[in-house]
Order: sequence, then structure tokens, then C-alpha cells
Amino acid sequence: MDAGGDRVIVRAGASPAEVRDAATRHEIRRAAVWLGMACAIALVVLLVQPLLIIFAGLVFAALLDGGVRLLGRVLPIGRSWRLLIVCLLTITFLFGTFYLAGVQITAQVQQLRSTVETQALRVSGWLSAQGLMPGASDLNGLAKQAMSSVGRVTSWLGTAAGALTSGFMIVVLGLFIAIDPRGYERGLQWMVPERHRVEFAVTVSRMAQTLRRLLAGRLLGMALEGVLTAIALWLVGVPMALILGILTGLLAFIPNIGAFISGALMVAVGFSAGVHTGVLAIVVYVVVQTFDGYVVIPMVAKRTVDLPPALTLGAQILASALFGIMGLALADPMTAIIKAAMERRSENVEEGQGEG
Repeated sequence: MDAGGDRVIVRAGASPAEVRDAATRHEIRRAAVWLGMACAIALVVLLVQPLLIIFAGLVFAALLDGGVRLLGRVLPIGRSWRLLIVCLLTITFLFGTFYLAGVQITAQVQQLRSTVETQALRVSGWLSAQGLMPGASDLNGLAKQAMSSVGRVTSWLGTAAGALTSGFMIVVLGLFIAIDPRGYERGLQWMVPERHRVEFAVTVSRMAQTLRRLLAGRLLGMALEGVLTAIALWLVGVPMALILGILTGLLAFIPNIGAFISGALMVAVGFSAGVHTGVLAIVVYVVVQTFDGYVVIPMVAKRTVDLPPALTLGAQILASALFGIMGLALADPMTAIIKAAMERRSENVEEGQGEG
């Protein structure tokens, strides 16, 4: 009887939608799991652009957090004030650098562009004359075909508006996360089953520490390589030494590939001023890269993250093929945190075997 006094009738027997066989229910659950994984992968593919922006925001937040922690060693003040000081110092450095050298940098950027275009045409013409490269018309056709085949994943980077919007969102995300990282960490832990939260917290802490060390090492290497390159090129008389030093420092954030690109720019600019200057540019590139590879990188790796070169290069190739320029720039942070998580997992397995 229900509350109104009416008689409730319950039908007996199995429902047409009910599966009573245990084996069948088990297979249905397995199929549901695989279907859910397929849907999750498809969702990641569809949302790859915002996911990359979110990850870049996490990287920027780790960079700010590292500066806040470093400043906390000398200034015993609140975290919010230290974060404000770090942000102000960063903005002051960027605006001061570009204000003091803005006119020179702008002029050198325009000169560098025309110089590289001229040198590229000369090299392509010589290769075409030797039969090692298609002609100019064929090159134009290949370039158009390559540009038309660029996927939708990286097409958003082709416009200045998209790049500025993405950069703004990365900065805002990084600032919000850096203001209260513990709050976001608690939110992540809440989404994990309670029995796994301790291990999850330890793993996340390891990943964050690894990321901070990696970024600290990258910044130190970028500063040293950029300054050394600019001074050395200026001493040997290579034109546009300032902009080449700045580009070398920025490209040093991407190991291996960044060094190759900056070296190609140095050589192109050097030979534009003469054979003697071009040879000196090659010497500068070799000396700087040798010093960076045998002195700076080992010194930084001891205190930061030691990523094998083959692993780094392979990750960069895969990330650039899948996600474009943004993937190439974020390949090292991705590899570092994955490596930290796998090392933590390996430690747990070894501890379990030891207890057994």
C-alpha cells in the first residue's frame, strides 16, 4: 500500500533489459571500459589546443612558484608579496630590456629577416644548379602544398591574434595557479580515491619539484648562452650580434633543435658580411655550444633534471609532429614530469618487492 491507500502492484519476472548471466555482465562491463577509453582519447584529440594551453599555464605557474620559493630564502614575507615582487621584477626586466634596446632590436629584426631570405635564396639557387634541389617553381608548389596540408591542430598558431590570445590565457592561468597552488592541489586530490591520495600527493609533489628544477636550469642556460653568444659575435664583428644573442637565448629553451636553428641564423648572417666573418661565426657557434654542452649543461643537470639527449630529441620530434610549435616548446616539461611519475612508480614496485 502507498501513502494514498492505493494498492501497489509489482510485476514479477526478468526485465527484457536485465542481464542475469554473470559472464555476459562481465563482458558488458569490459566493453563499457574500452568504449569509455576510446571516448576519452577522442575527447583529448578534440580538446588538444586548450589542453596544451592549460599545461603551458601550469609550466608558467611552476616558473613563478620557483621564483617565489627562491625569494623566500632571503625575504621572510608572505607568499602573496613575494609573488608580486617576482611579477614586478619580470615585467620590469622585459620592458626595460626592450625599451633600452627597442630601436636597435627592431632594426636588427628587419635586417635579419632580409638577410636570411637572401642567404636562403642563394643556397637554394646553388643547390638547384647542382641538381640537388627542385627549381624555384617546384619549390613554390611544394611550399603551397605543405602549407595547405597543415592540420587544424596547429592552424590556430598561424595568426598573431591567436598567439596573443593564447599567451594571455597562459599568463592568466599561471598567475591564478601560482597565487594558491595548494588549493588546486587539494581539488585534484579530492578527485582521487581516498586510498590512493597519499601516493598521488607524493607523486604530484615530485613532478612539481622536477618541473621547477627543469625550468630553473633552462633559464640559467638560456641566460648564459644568450649573453655569451652576443658578446662573442660582437667581438668577432658579426652583424646583428644583439638580436642573434637574444634569439639564441630564447631558442635555448628547446635543446638540440633550438641550437641548430640559432646556429643556422648565425652562419647565414656571418656569411652575409663576408667569408671571413662567416667562418668566425661558425667558430663562435662551435665554441659556445661546446662550452654549453660540456660545462653549463652538466653543471645544471647535477642540480636540476638529467634528461637523456636521445629521449629529449625523440620527445621533441613526436610532440612537434602531433601538436606543432606549442608541442615542441612543451616537449621537455612533458617528458620531465612523465619521467618523474614513472620513477616514483618504479620506487613503489621496488619497495613492494623488498617487503615481499
